[in-house]
Amino acid sequence: MVSLWSQAVIAFERYLLICKLVGNFAFWGPQAVAGCALTWVVALSAACPPLLSWSRYIPEGLQCLCGPDWYTIGNKYNNESYVIFLFCFCFTVPFTTIVFCYSQLLFTLKSAAKAQEQSASTQKAEREVTKMVVVMVLGFLVCWLPYASFALWAVLNRGNSFHLRLATIPSCFSKASTVYNPIIYIFMNKQFRSCSCMAKLIFCGKNPFDEDEDESSSQTAQVSSVSASQVSPS
Repeated sequence: MVSLWSQAVIAFERYLLICKLVGNFAFWGPQAVAGCALTWVVALSAACPPLLSWSRYIPEGLQCLCGPDWYTIGNKYNNESYVIFLFCFCFTVPFTTIVFCYSQLLFTLKSAAKAQEQSASTQKAEREVTKMVVVMVLGFLVCWLPYASFALWAVLNRGNSFHLRLATIPSCFSKASTVYNPIIYIFMNKQFRSCSCMAKLIFCGKNPFDEDEDESSSQTAQVSSVSASQVSPS
């Protein structure tokens, strides 16, 4: 749940940063702490109900993974309503946020690229961001759509039999998001990769990506200057 909401918060931060809806917005310091705190508060609020007798946690699939009880029939825990709540609150809402924010971001960058058709760096930045957005959305769907869809199907089709191996595969996809997300959100993001603090933290005080920093900053400045003039409130 933290992973789902973290991706939604990241999408919203980029929406504010690129579309300039709140002036010179910067996601640093208190804003970053607030974003991290928000993801954990929301995730905990959604994860705690089974500990308070609204549904429950049990081994799922091949009994080597743990998750909400989305397939037990006729018990006192009211599993159906909790699974539907998770599907709406922890899948549909984050996914809608991600799609809306990234679609607006792409629209803004395409407008900026169109206004600077002669700028090769702006066109390159627009292509890179478009590729990254497509990968992010597809990665989200690959990780979470099988699990959410199978859980919802099991709730809405009580009594239908299915093989435990089939139930394990979607769960493995969702838990593998902890592997996919760092690749998508760090190694495909030149700006994040060029961040001195992050690079020095990972590489023990040295930044091996210094050669990319000037190019990335130049592209960001050009795209941001045009997007600000087109979408900032007058």
